[in-house]
Amino acid sequence: MSFTNLGLSEPLLKAIKEQGYDTPTPIQQQAIPVVIEGKDVLAAAQTGTGKTAGFTLPLLEKLSKTQPKMHKKQIRALVLTPTRELAAQVAESIKTYGKHLPYTSTVIFGGVGINPQLAAIRKGVEIVIATPGRLLDIAGQKGIDFSALECLILDEADRMLDMGFIHDIKKLMKLMPQKRQTLLFSATFSADIKALAEGLLNDPILVEVARQNETADQINQVIHFVDKRRKRELLSQLIKVKKWKQVLVFTRTKHGANKLTKELEESGISAAAIHGNKSQGARTKALAAFKANGIRVLVATDIAARGIDIDQLPHVVNYELPNVPEDYVHRIGRTGRAGKSGEAVSLVCIDEHELLKNIEKFIKLEIPKVDIPAFRPDPNIKAEPIQNGRGGGKGRGTSGKTSRNKSRSSGSREDAKSSKSNRNRNRNK
Repeated sequence: MSFTNLGLSEPLLKAIKEQGYDTPTPIQQQAIPVVIEGKDVLAAAQTGTGKTAGFTLPLLEKLSKTQPKMHKKQIRALVLTPTRELAAQVAESIKTYGKHLPYTSTVIFGGVGINPQLAAIRKGVEIVIATPGRLLDIAGQKGIDFSALECLILDEADRMLDMGFIHDIKKLMKLMPQKRQTLLFSATFSADIKALAEGLLNDPILVEVARQNETADQINQVIHFVDKRRKRELLSQLIKVKKWKQVLVFTRTKHGANKLTKELEESGISAAAIHGNKSQGARTKALAAFKANGIRVLVATDIAARGIDIDQLPHVVNYELPNVPEDYVHRIGRTGRAGKSGEAVSLVCIDEHELLKNIEKFIKLEIPKVDIPAFRPDPNIKAEPIQNGRGGGKGRGTSGKTSRNKSRSSGSREDAKSSKSNRNRNRNK
């Protein structure tokens, strides 16, 4: 099947061709036609499946085929995302595929000044891509009008729930017309996602291209057991000996990301960190340098890494295992994309053995263990509680409501819930 079979018009097909694509991914094949028809959609798709184009392409097509309800420059479509990086990625997708269409769009998120965003909306824009907290700030200032909204898209809805955005989303819903098309994209069909969908979607079409615990076949997963104090040494050796040129490394905490980045730099390996304490400019600069191979290693926390979209990323390293098994799937899904092979390496110390068991149970796969004699763990070292990171667990990986609730107060929510203090702080930035 080609994109020409999906009901897309010539301006979109031209933009797709200019990007070098000719065959749609499974999520695009299933989602594009039903979105164009105007149906509500509940879609499950892992990172790297082409889901962003799966909703931006039919959104642009549908807008081009219908007349605005009111005057042309009112907001007709809204895309909500959990993080700044993902918002920027979606905005870039709309810009790329809509280059031959006369649509105006803007992206809205926290961490930058609110006044230019208010000015862009007042000037007139048809498509808005936003994080919930900042959008609610703008709505609170009566800076946005949703009365002409035709389509609402929630991207990575599972992560928005994890980050505590459900209350912000519900507040925003009250400002929108009941009669609209709604698309909900999630990496999983968890009970929470199904409950959210029931309240938002009208007789939705179900689109699913991967089970929630499925990891891509083209990703070579491997475990190296190593003492915690020797992880950095082993990581440096793997990078140098195997001549890795582009490596995305995950840590649990912002402090851990900073510490590891400094140690890698000291060992002669170029590295940069992205997390919630970094300014948006610093995060954008680090990601751009990584994509351009200006640095070899990008060290990231889970939330900061959402929305990172790098073609043919060869290596992902779990420097520390995540407390929540679903996050393992999200992490390694950064490699092995679009049919390309990738490698996911996890450095596991004695403290993390229980987390590893939970991950393997979740993905229904025993991950191969590769012994490196020079880094064999000291059998006399005892496990210690894991204090920090998403989930806030102490020694055992947890999942479900408890871990999600703890994550909301752990400091990892970069585009945090829109409390009064957060709104005031954002306005002063």
